[in-house]
Amino acid sequence: MVRKPQESTGPSQRQQRVAELVRHALAEVLSRGDIQDPVLSQHVITVPEVRMSPDLKLATAYVMPLGGQDERPVIEALERNKKVLRQEVARRVALKFAPDLRFRRDETFDEAARIDRLLRSEKVQRDLGSEPDTEE
Repeated sequence: MVRKPQESTGPSQRQQRVAELVRHALAEVLSRGDIQDPVLSQHVITVPEVRMSPDLKLATAYVMPLGGQDERPVIEALERNKKVLRQEVARRVALKFAPDLRFRRDETFDEAARIDRLLRSEKVQRDLGSEPDTEE
């Protein structure tokens, strides 16, 4: 009997659980100011999401400085300090291997603003004000 590999429909429960642990560890390190970097010490950084690779060796952290100011310098500072951040995550999260960290800009706020603009558009408001079509 030959088994077909399952098609992945999303992250496994283990990936999600480890991602959440890494997210909490990163948020704790950043909020406590354990990293001695002038850019990071000047910003409050939120970590709304972390995604883990299937082998749990790569963690992609989506970050956003509070207020959305200075995104590029903050991400560059995180990249500069990724070795120390990785060590801190390894201390806080019990894994066989400490995952490599990668930092990306969190774009969920932009997407939410885009959807909000669409919902407030004249065309949508006009459609919402009309009677729904009844097809029977």
